[in-house]
Amino acid sequence: MPDRLGSPLTLQAAGRPAPAGQDGVPQIPTVGEPTASALDHAKLQATLDAAHEAGMYGLNSAVQDGGTAWRGASGVADTASGRPVRTDMRQRVGGITETFVATAVLQQVDQGRVHLDDPIGGYLPDVVPGPRGREITVRMLLGHTSGIGDYLSAAFPSLSDPSAESLDAYRNRRLSPRRLVEWGLGAKPTGDPGQNWSHSGTDYVILGLLLEKITGERAADYITASVIRRAGLRDTYFPGDDVGIHGPHPKMYESLFGALDQPRDYSDYNMSWSSTEGSLISTPGDLNHFYRDLLTGRLTSRNSLAEMRKTVPVKDANGQTVLDYGLGIYALNLPCGRFWGHDGSVWGAATQSLTGQDGGRQLTVAMNRTGFQRLDGQGVPITGPIDNALGAHVLQALCGPSDASSATSAATTRFLPLTFVTPPF
Repeated sequence: MPDRLGSPLTLQAAGRPAPAGQDGVPQIPTVGEPTASALDHAKLQATLDAAHEAGMYGLNSAVQDGGTAWRGASGVADTASGRPVRTDMRQRVGGITETFVATAVLQQVDQGRVHLDDPIGGYLPDVVPGPRGREITVRMLLGHTSGIGDYLSAAFPSLSDPSAESLDAYRNRRLSPRRLVEWGLGAKPTGDPGQNWSHSGTDYVILGLLLEKITGERAADYITASVIRRAGLRDTYFPGDDVGIHGPHPKMYESLFGALDQPRDYSDYNMSWSSTEGSLISTPGDLNHFYRDLLTGRLTSRNSLAEMRKTVPVKDANGQTVLDYGLGIYALNLPCGRFWGHDGSVWGAATQSLTGQDGGRQLTVAMNRTGFQRLDGQGVPITGPIDNALGAHVLQALCGPSDASSATSAATTRFLPLTFVTPPF
């Protein structure tokens, strides 16, 4: 699933979701919101350095608060040479691609060419045939409530061992979107259509095929013209069959949750396996720009943005709500308010981007080591020092100095980074 997938960055905060306003759009609590004076450059750099010192090889972070910006980097882009991470480095951003795809689909909704509650089989009868094509709607695909299984285990069968054998064997393999969809439809369903939330990369590969059917263009070309260029992004692109990354970038190291004795470099990879679900390349600065434009209504209509913000709960193995997932975007409650965004993880690269509802306070942080945690008996990553240090950086970036009660709450509740998607093995 790019998110593999799943990311070590997703934060869980204690407390109830923020109350909903008109059109079901949640409102940010006013108590404890950060102000411009909370952008402490020294503390931002210190918390970023702490994540590197805890074991993350390299990090690149961008924080925005209205007209005030901070860019920071820590650690190495290459463990062999010691080449340092730079603030302008590009990286594979995995599941963050979903928000770009969702934005493109909602643009088609604005034009009346797609309807959210229409069955996908009406648009793509040969892709999703039969009862599922009649029952699964466009909205369900966008919100991961389709019940369609993920294709990842079929694409990389050695993950069930677990081992990296298939990851290494298929570095240069090209997969078509239809092949990915066939694998996903052949996987065990995660539930009935509309029943519950379950992340599936297959959903967003189908949405890419929907864009191609409706626009008559390759999905990557349409998203590039109508979302990436419209937002004025300079360092964001789909790599196609190019296994490398253009421009400055770090190497990307995967540990596969202990299945690899030494982290392995997966910087060069044919990303057709993640298609319109997770193949995008970007930078923290570009992602802040994108989410600010999206959440302030510059990329879709107000009605479509309200639809994107209608959420369903995402729960952990204990039944506790971790976050609220909308249409290609999720909401996360922090001590200082409610933030919207997404995270993404592919082999060796993880990224999270969060933005306040008004588009003011923002953070995007990218790192070049994944799968560094160990798994518990249920296959869920165990939170460790790197996760805790990352959580501290996210809190510093988005909330700034906290009052004593907020600090106590963060320390004594389950306010820690955790993976909300269990690894596929």
